[in-house]
Amino acid sequence: MNITWFDPDFYTLLLRVSINLLFLIIVIRYLYYPIAKRKDYLFTYFLIGFITFFLCFGLKKLDIDTGMGLGLFAIFGIIRYRTSTVEIKEMTYLFIVIGLSVINSLASNKISIAELALINVSICLLTYLIEYVFLLRNETQKTVLFERIDLIKSFNNKELKSNLEERTGLKINRVEVGKINYLNDTADVKIYYFDDEQKNSG
Repeated sequence: MNITWFDPDFYTLLLRVSINLLFLIIVIRYLYYPIAKRKDYLFTYFLIGFITFFLCFGLKKLDIDTGMGLGLFAIFGIIRYRTSTVEIKEMTYLFIVIGLSVINSLASNKISIAELALINVSICLLTYLIEYVFLLRNETQKTVLFERIDLIKSFNNKELKSNLEERTGLKINRVEVGKINYLNDTADVKIYYFDDEQKNSG
């Protein structure tokens, strides 16, 4: 049996997985989590990031290069979480995590470590600027099961908003009516509010 117990690429793997881990921590733990506070996505992002990295790095040994990378993006592009609806922001962070992992694993020897670091820093910096500088107000959403379907009509929007604010104690920015169940006289209502306004009002 022709088994290779050690390969010089092992050191490359250690270096790149360290770089990937560092920037995944920055994006997931220090950019995404402080705002979203979603531990379930924290778990998902780290695992998907690592699995993508090792998958790409392993398949790269088979000389499957650009086509394989594009194929992975296509695969993840059609993935849908069937248990719940994934918000566009969470999907964007998922794309960032996958993108970083693919870049760090598939970068050829023609790309220096300095260039690789610059790519990672640029992605993290742009994410930080958009999340914390340009978008200072974080709009949060919740779905409420609402039983007064007489208020879900468009001309009752102000009354609906006031009723929800009184019930939830939140200063609501906008309201969207989702699925309506006329058998139970209930409706799924999405409420959107700014976190900073809740702190100020408290």
